[in-house]
Amino acid sequence: MNIGPRDDSDPALQALASEYVLGTLDAEQRRLLEQRLPHEPALRDAVQSWEQRLHPLTALAAPVTPSPWLWRRIERSLEQEPASSSNRRRFNPLALWRGLAAAGLAASVLLASLLMLRPTPAPSYLVVLVAPQDKSPGWVVQANDTRELQLIPLGSIELPADKALEFWTKADDWQGPVSLGLVKPGQPLRVPLDHLPPLQTNQLFELTLEDRQGSALGRPTGPVQFIGRAVKTL
Repeated sequence: MNIGPRDDSDPALQALASEYVLGTLDAEQRRLLEQRLPHEPALRDAVQSWEQRLHPLTALAAPVTPSPWLWRRIERSLEQEPASSSNRRRFNPLALWRGLAAAGLAASVLLASLLMLRPTPAPSYLVVLVAPQDKSPGWVVQANDTRELQLIPLGSIELPADKALEFWTKADDWQGPVSLGLVKPGQPLRVPLDHLPPLQTNQLFELTLEDRQGSALGRPTGPVQFIGRAVKTL
């Protein structure tokens, strides 16, 4: 990923800030970004905005006390991090990933130690579906090696009586989107992936507003309510 200067109007700045907050940048990319923070107000604002959007995810799980052995390993890994400037992030990525991990949502470099607390394998893909208007997160998609996808709501929404949410996905090399079914607001959904190609990085997922029985054309026809792309986490 390019860590060079970016204009606030460039959507790539938002993508860079979101990856920083999620913890998916590698150590060198994170170090370069942190060096830019004191000098680039637009980048600082983008990082703070994503911290505020994703911070509610930390409440998805109760705190878990690591064993003394795990704490020592975490401390050793922190000692290996390069020293950063005085402008440290106020947001705690470890707390975010603890919530995401316990909810079965994602794993990253920051989550590697915490995964030892979980008896089940970490999911291999993560998608945060956000509203196009204000980029607020509304749903999370997780997919693991069992070829099953889970759509998890982060809240509830109200729909018109004659409308429904329909779940879609499309990889870059597909001819068109594929429906994964209708979604009930505020309720999780499990979708088997046996009849679809393997998931890909950057695969598109979205929820659109359709007629009550879903789209009759086999493709999205209503406005997009939530949208996001897959990030490989393992």
